[in-house]
Amino acid sequence: MPMKLAYWDVRGFAHPIRYLLEYTGEPYEEKFYSCGEAPDYDKSCWLNEKFKLGMDFPNLPYLFDGDMKVSQSSAILRYIARKHNVCHFSFLNVNSDPTSGGETVEEKTRVDMLENQIVDFRTGFVMLCYLNYDEKKDEYLKTLPASLKQFSDFLGCRKWFAGDKITYVDFMMYEVLDQHRKFQPSCLDNFKNLKDLIARFEALEKISAYVNSSRFRKLPIHNRMAKWGNKP
Repeated sequence: MPMKLAYWDVRGFAHPIRYLLEYTGEPYEEKFYSCGEAPDYDKSCWLNEKFKLGMDFPNLPYLFDGDMKVSQSSAILRYIARKHNVCHFSFLNVNSDPTSGGETVEEKTRVDMLENQIVDFRTGFVMLCYLNYDEKKDEYLKTLPASLKQFSDFLGCRKWFAGDKITYVDFMMYEVLDQHRKFQPSCLDNFKNLKDLIARFEALEKISAYVNSSRFRKLPIHNRMAKWGNKP
């Protein structure tokens, strides 16, 4: 039985999960919830069943894998990686057996730090897009280069953020960078290593196949009530 990934009919927090499922070759199907139009943005399609699905912490996205029911996007990413015989910190070898070694304390710590930094960065962007977009956009754009420089400096000359092996945080990072280059197309012009990371990720065979398939959801990024990224 394939896994079931459920989320709103947008990219949002689910897109890194989709990329990881595709990369690992894990069979899955998707369930999409659609919120209503303005001004009410009715969410009853989700709320009517939210507490009837047997989840410990009902939320979107969620992933069902047989009797295993997982919510919270980072937990879902880690679950998928663990299921594919990688360690707790989700190291995936692009070219060979994903169980190969090379997991150091430094690499694991880099993954931990970056995951939390991405969540903070993503949260700030989501708040901008959903709340005070018109008032805060200019301020956000002024501070964006400094935030991107931190990620660029952290990556340095490494192939992936932890080192030579791709990890689940690279899937998270790719998505936030891709959203930001749609938001401000020139934002990565001064960060060649981040642009190279994007190109490397998009060149992965299974990622490329997914992006060019009819299953790929290019837009919208955010839900209908967002001030930016809400258009299909």
